[in-house]
Amino acid sequence: MATYSSQGLLGLVVFTVLLLALNFNLSMQACSPSGFLKGEAGNCNKEFNAECCESGEKYAQFKCSPPVNDKTRATMTINSFAKGGDGGGESSCDGRFHSDKELVVALSSGWFDDGSRCNKNIKINAKGKTVLAKVVDECDSVNGCDEEHDFQPPCPNNIVDASPAVWKALGITGEDVGQFDITWTDA
Repeated sequence: MATYSSQGLLGLVVFTVLLLALNFNLSMQACSPSGFLKGEAGNCNKEFNAECCESGEKYAQFKCSPPVNDKTRATMTINSFAKGGDGGGESSCDGRFHSDKELVVALSSGWFDDGSRCNKNIKINAKGKTVLAKVVDECDSVNGCDEEHDFQPPCPNNIVDASPAVWKALGITGEDVGQFDITWTDA
C-alpha cells in the first residue's frame, strides 16, 4: 500500500482541483446562448421543410460557434441560395443568388466570423466522401423571425447550410436530406 506525506497529498488534491477547473473551462468554451429572440410568424418559404417562426416562441441566439479544428462537428442543413429559394435574399459575401447546382454553403455566425471565410472553400466530410464548397453566406445565429430572414428562427451555432449540389456530391439522398451530421474544416 502506498503512503503519501501530507505535502504529497496536498499536491495531489491541488492537481485534481486544477484538472477539474481546466475541464470545466473547456466545457464552457462550447458556446452558450447569448440571448433569446421572441418569435414572430410571417410568410415563410417552407421549401426543403424549412422551420418557420411561431409568434411568442423563444429562440436561442448565438454570437459564437464551437472552435474549428481539423474535424469540426456540425449539422448540415439544406438551403436554396437561388432567387425565390428558402435562403431569402442575396448571399452576403457577394450580393448574388447562386444556383442550386453550385457547391456553396452558409455558416453559423460564429464560424462565418464577420465574413472572414467569405468566398473561401471549406472541406466537408460525410459518408466517406469529401467535398469542397465555397462559403457565400452567413446562417444568422443571432437574428431571425423577420422578413429579411424569411421568418425563420436564428440558426443554431453549429450549422453548415449547404446547397442541394453539396448534398448530391456527398451522396446523401432520400430521408437523410434535411439534417445530417458531418465534419468540416477550412480547405
